[in-house]
Amino acid sequence: MQHAPTISVVITTYNRPDALEAVLRACFAQCDKNFEIIIADDGSTANTKDCIERLKALSPVPLQHVWQPDEGFRAALARNRGTLAASGEYIVFLDGDCIPQRDFIAWHRKLARRGYLVSGSRVLLSGELTARILAEKIDLHQMGLGDKLRYRFAGHINKVLQLLLRWPDAGRESRRFTWRRIKSCNLAVWRTDLDKVNGFDESFLGWGHEDSDLVVRLFNAGVMRKDGAFATEVFHLWHREAQRDQESSNKQMVLARAKDGTIRAAKGLA
Repeated sequence: MQHAPTISVVITTYNRPDALEAVLRACFAQCDKNFEIIIADDGSTANTKDCIERLKALSPVPLQHVWQPDEGFRAALARNRGTLAASGEYIVFLDGDCIPQRDFIAWHRKLARRGYLVSGSRVLLSGELTARILAEKIDLHQMGLGDKLRYRFAGHINKVLQLLLRWPDAGRESRRFTWRRIKSCNLAVWRTDLDKVNGFDESFLGWGHEDSDLVVRLFNAGVMRKDGAFATEVFHLWHREAQRDQESSNKQMVLARAKDGTIRAAKGLA
C-alpha cells in the first residue's frame, strides 16, 4: 500500500476577503483534516489580513499567511512562496475564489500517485449566484439534488453530473501532454516534482499560462497527468476577467518550451 502523503493546501488570494472566507470555511469543514493551509497572498490590503487572523482562531488545521507587496499580478511568485512555507510532501494549489467540497482533500489524497500530477476540476458559478453566496453566506455543502438541478437549469452553474457522481481512481492517467483543463486554481503536485522543475516561473509577466508552463515542464521532466474530474470539483466563484495584455507572449513561451524540452524555471523556487 502506498504511503499516505502529508498535504499542504496553498491558497492564492488578492483583495477578495469575502471569497477567501468562504473558501477557508469550506476547508475547515473537510472530512479529512490531515492537512495544512498556506495562504499565498499577492499583496492584499489589511482587510484580508484581518479576515485571516479572525478565521485562524477557528481553524481546525495549521494555517499560515504568506504575504508579498502588491507589484502587479505575481501569482507565480506567491505560489512559490507558499510552496517554500509548506511542510507537506504533496502540494494542492487552490485559488481563493474556489470553494472545495467536503471530500476535496480526501479525493486528492486518493488520487495522489508518484510520477503524476492531478489536474483538478471546477464548476463555474454565475455572477448572480456568487453574489448571493457571499452576501448570505450560503453553505454550498448543504445543497440537495433539487438545488443542484435547479441551479443548472437556471444557468447558475455550468455542470451538474460532476456534483452527483464519483468516478473511482481508474483510467484517469494520460501518457501525453494536453492543454485541456490545465488550471492552477485546482492542481496537485508532489513537492519533489516541483523542486525538480524549480516551481512556477516568476519571469512570466501579467496574467496567463504560468500554470500551463509548469505542467509543460513537469511533462518534460517525465511527470504524467491524472484527471481529477468527478472527484475534486470546486465551486469557482464568478469574477471579472483579468487583463490579458501578456497572454499571447506568455503562450508563445510555453509553446517554445514544449518544443525544446525545457524543464527548469528560469526564475523559480531556487
